Amino acid sequence: MIDIYIIDLLIIGLLLLAVTLGSGWISRLPLSFAIIYLVVGILLGPYGFNLINLRQNEVFNAEVLKRLTEFVVIVSVFSCGLKIVRPLSFKNWQITTRLIVLLMPISIFAIAIAGHFFLGMSWGAAILLGSILAPTDPVLASEVQLTDINDEDELRFGLTSEGGLNDALAFPFVYFGLYALKDDNWNNWLKSWFSIDVFWAIVAGIIMGILVAKGIVWIDKRIQKYRPADELMEDFIAISTILLTYSLTEIINGYGFLAVFVAGLVVQRSYRDPKKPLAQLEFIERIEKLLEIGTILLLGTILLWLPIVNYFSQSLLITALLFIVIRPVGVWISTIGQSSPHPRRRTLHSATRWLIGWFGIRGVGSLYYLAYALSNGLKDELGEQISWITYTTIVISVILHGISSTPLMNWYERNIAERSNAHQPATIDEFE
Repeated sequence: MIDIYIIDLLIIGLLLLAVTLGSGWISRLPLSFAIIYLVVGILLGPYGFNLINLRQNEVFNAEVLKRLTEFVVIVSVFSCGLKIVRPLSFKNWQITTRLIVLLMPISIFAIAIAGHFFLGMSWGAAILLGSILAPTDPVLASEVQLTDINDEDELRFGLTSEGGLNDALAFPFVYFGLYALKDDNWNNWLKSWFSIDVFWAIVAGIIMGILVAKGIVWIDKRIQKYRPADELMEDFIAISTILLTYSLTEIINGYGFLAVFVAGLVVQRSYRDPKKPLAQLEFIERIEKLLEIGTILLLGTILLWLPIVNYFSQSLLITALLFIVIRPVGVWISTIGQSSPHPRRRTLHSATRWLIGWFGIRGVGSLYYLAYALSNGLKDELGEQISWITYTTIVISVILHGISSTPLMNWYERNIAERSNAHQPATIDEFE
């Protein structure tokens, strides 16, 4: 009898060959690669050939999902950091600041309000749900993010920098929700939560991201002067930077996701030869694409029809509010008065603001936070409820955003980005 593992390898190999050779056609369709991976994952799961199963004796193995998604996220946020060459100043990063400081809390608490009043959740559970679903995804959103280091488009920059940061900065709210589930007397842990999980973890993440990345670059430069590294092996410096930064930051209880994003920014700015970080970016992006396939395949194998149906009305309510109301309105509020980078416009184009609102793609980051919560006290019926709302939201996001991203970005490039670059702003009539 043929080993199931060998069959899995055969199918994944065929999938890789098909999407690679067909990428030229697929990229022109209103269809994302993630949709294809999701469908194949479903076929590999219990409703298909049952070749991949994370449920042993009906018990879901959250630890496997947590470790896989954790690695995918740290690779992806490092890639986001490497793509950004914009000078580090409040003026240049104003849109990022607004999306993180204003939009993310708005999203978390708006979802929490819906969870509390419409779904009957406790405030702790509702805030946990909000913190799981609020972060946008840096992995599945690659089509709407910066394409390379020379891309300075404000829409792409905003989505890239937001995706790189909010996967880290949602963590305090995840902890808040988990603490509240264990102890509904907030006074018992609120001070320690703020001092350790907010202040210390964020500061430690930023400092470690700078120190570790600068240290690795310094060592790299000194050793390369005496004995250049093998050209084939040199790109692995990027992986070592990611792993060392993340692990050392986590050891001192800092936010590793934040540290890795900061490390990407530091590496991008630390080499005189621009080819060095560019080569690392190309290498990391290839790894990121491979990991994306594995993660979305795994998501497809997790899906079960009965619990999706049982929680579908709740999932649809949260998803509709998130994608149609909370995210767009939150972006609109957060970007009021946001200045435009182009001389002929004083404020950010309204179409750009609406597109930022629409492209709040949910994916691997939310899967990680869910798996983390399941491994740290979220269980029983509440665990099932939050899990299936999260899974359904991600699936709907993969489908809706996967279908809409190509035509909307093509429209944006033709009607907004090109005119902005030529300092000829388009009118809102064209967007409508």
